[in-house]
Amino acid sequence: MSSLLQQADRAAGMAAPEAASGNALHDPLSAIPHFKERLRSGKEQLYREFTQGVPIATLVQARSRLVDAVLRDVWTHHLGANRDAALIAVGGYGREELQPASDVDILILIAPHAESHLAEPLEHLIVFLWDIGLEVGHSVRTVEDCVREASGDVTVMTNLMEARLLCGSEPLFQQMREATGPEHIWSSENFFAAKTQEQRARWQKYGDTAYNLEPNIKENPGGLRDIQMIGWVAKRHFAAETLHELVDHGFLTESEHEALIAGQTLLWRIRFALHRLSGRREDRLLFDYQRTLATEFGFCDGANNLAVEQLMQQYYRTVQELNRLNEMLLQLFREAILLHDEIGPPIPINKRFQSRSGYLEVTSPSVFRRYPIALLEVFHILQTHPQLDGVRASTIRLIRENRHRIDDSFRADLRARSLFMEILRESTGITHAIRRMNRYGVLAAYIPAFANIVGRMQYDLLHVYTVDEHTLMLVRNLRRFTVPKHDEEFPLCSAVGRRIPKLELLYLAGLFHDIAKGRGGDHSTLGAHDAWDFCRLHGLGEFDSRLVAWLVEQHLVMSMTAQRKDISDPEVIQAFAELIGDPTRLDYLYLLTVADARATNPARWNSWLDALMRELYYGTRRALLRGLDNPQAQDELIAQKQAESTRLLARYGVEPDACEALWLKLSLDFFLHNSPDEIAWQTRQILQADPSQHPLIVIRPLTARGGTEVFIYSRERPNLFARTTATLDQMGLNVMDARVMTTNDGMVVNSYQVLDQDGLPIDDPLNMDEIRSMLQANISEPAHASIKVARSVPRRHRHFPTETRISFAADESNHRTIMRLTTLDRPGLLAEVGAVFQGCGIRLQNAKIATVGAEVDDVFFITSEEATPITCEKALACLRREIYERLEGQGAPS
Repeated sequence: MSSLLQQADRAAGMAAPEAASGNALHDPLSAIPHFKERLRSGKEQLYREFTQGVPIATLVQARSRLVDAVLRDVWTHHLGANRDAALIAVGGYGREELQPASDVDILILIAPHAESHLAEPLEHLIVFLWDIGLEVGHSVRTVEDCVREASGDVTVMTNLMEARLLCGSEPLFQQMREATGPEHIWSSENFFAAKTQEQRARWQKYGDTAYNLEPNIKENPGGLRDIQMIGWVAKRHFAAETLHELVDHGFLTESEHEALIAGQTLLWRIRFALHRLSGRREDRLLFDYQRTLATEFGFCDGANNLAVEQLMQQYYRTVQELNRLNEMLLQLFREAILLHDEIGPPIPINKRFQSRSGYLEVTSPSVFRRYPIALLEVFHILQTHPQLDGVRASTIRLIRENRHRIDDSFRADLRARSLFMEILRESTGITHAIRRMNRYGVLAAYIPAFANIVGRMQYDLLHVYTVDEHTLMLVRNLRRFTVPKHDEEFPLCSAVGRRIPKLELLYLAGLFHDIAKGRGGDHSTLGAHDAWDFCRLHGLGEFDSRLVAWLVEQHLVMSMTAQRKDISDPEVIQAFAELIGDPTRLDYLYLLTVADARATNPARWNSWLDALMRELYYGTRRALLRGLDNPQAQDELIAQKQAESTRLLARYGVEPDACEALWLKLSLDFFLHNSPDEIAWQTRQILQADPSQHPLIVIRPLTARGGTEVFIYSRERPNLFARTTATLDQMGLNVMDARVMTTNDGMVVNSYQVLDQDGLPIDDPLNMDEIRSMLQANISEPAHASIKVARSVPRRHRHFPTETRISFAADESNHRTIMRLTTLDRPGLLAEVGAVFQGCGIRLQNAKIATVGAEVDDVFFITSEEATPITCEKALACLRREIYERLEGQGAPS
């Protein structure tokens, strides 16, 4: 037993509360330091016992008992033995589940005639409690008030259900309990319906997933609130005081009760530790605390799994189990409370399954023992009977109890293999079937490698879901591409999806694409081997099996090419097309890539990424249809673009001679790396502008590239790139792409594609005017003036230290050097890099900007001032050193 709990029990048992406080209680002002110290020392004792391994349930109760003793002493001093009032603990405090920094919720119940003469002492009481550092949430009500408030608000009713008398009038307390009982207000049927609706709304508020990067351990699905939900319903309907009474009522097995208590214990420990670390009430498992908690909980970094990832995997697996128990229990409660156990007659489906009140159930508890293949059949029946609402709770329990039957002989059974493939080939219900299989543990049992990724998180800002949840989201996204009602979401994906010959191969690639995460080595290669073996085992031909394995092995290549290479370069497209090989593979890979990107971090998917993928898809498809042995020549491509641009410009009355005169001043890069639309638009802006307006700054909203284009035409001036990017950064705009060119007569043609902080293009004219004005002012500043970006590094980014890495490669065909920079994302980064380029005499031609979570992976295409590749090792070493100095405050590592 906690020593603090023993002390609290002794204090509670004293005949005169004053004895615990001495004479200090007789003088409120002098009593404040005493009570402050009492609470402080009590909390410190709790923290010591926590680190010593005292059971968390004991500590939670000890905190509650300490507050009980303090409140009783304070109440006795301010109100004495007043029979017209009662001090009552409610909410979590009423359950004696008080964490170190949790609010102390109390109800002061008063007799109707006592309001006037108790007003002043109660006011002094509340002020005193705040003065001693006790954060109380209080209400002062009569019994009539309680009935009225509880009748209209199920949350108030829930708090009152957990009421516990601390001191004062017991008859008044009992009167309130009787008046708010289910016989008078909130029958158990109405209470259950209201609480289930409340839970659905709460889940929706928290993203309807338990797998957030920084989960709320109290409110997220599978969190403490879900356990409390079970207790509230049990208390209202069965008058159950403990969760174990649900075992007595037949709603839980002993093992399920143990799982429920084990889950609650872990969440309590995490919450206790969060309160201790933060020094305040904190229910969010923020990055600020995850690493520290992992160490405190005894996890150590492994070769392929960080300590923090192990902690979070334990958390996610726990809340998944709690979520399942919540689902099962609420369904059982629904039958008992709403249907009064009158669930209707069974409707036969086949020998093994039947429908009852809209839910699927087995015809006999021995079905899975006699015919284990039914463990897969249940999910196929749900697909082919969409009128079913789900699986009956008793059958869910049987599935869980019989999962061990899915062994090597089960997986080798032709019936099981055929049934699994039928599930993937069904025209409806694939997403729901796979999700249920994962939730009930069947998917991990049938595909053993999948068990390794259940609940596995990756400690970064890019992957916002656990690996298994991400995989299920990917399959969902793939499925939506094939459903006509979702055609408007991604028109190209829907069009491509309709010509995919075998969709089940796409779903298999989705299931296996990340299955080797956390096993060490290249997860794409390892996953490809797993996929090949699985496909061959399930009777797929060699061609189909190779396609699935190839998709798994190459599932990252399309996004890497789109974001890190210059896809306007014909040679890049040709090389990518050669890797793909044929249009059918391109179709499969394109759908898998888009679905993967959206399932990795939906908030990061934007019009820019969408446009990049489409551009790469169309460019590659043209190359494949043209023939891999017939690549398009550079001069042929430029001639085509110029002809199309001339045609577009003619609509605006722009003469071909004027275009040709301007184009002669531009390098071939201008035509290679811009579309005909961009060439025509930029040409028109330059030719139709008054030279006195220079620098010319024009902004146009959503372009074919998916962003807002900021176009600058100006006389060449120092630090133009640095000044421009600093200004855009200071205004909260993200530069996605930068194209920087200089004409033969010393003019600069710069184009930037930008998005706002939410990943959206800027289309508000007022915003565009503001951007233009700010750029005009900053570009016109004297050359020596610098622009500092005042925004701070986002909180989350500080927990992901990223080593700055710089590498160089030759781009011989384009006569330039490629510099790749990987570093921590921070405000003003591009401006810092631009300043280094200016100082080192480097000319920037193009930049591909990619942010992956807290890490940037930017690619810069650079030349010397004479527009030649940078090949001198000394010059490259100098450039690397200067960038390290700027970004890290130190020289480059040797």
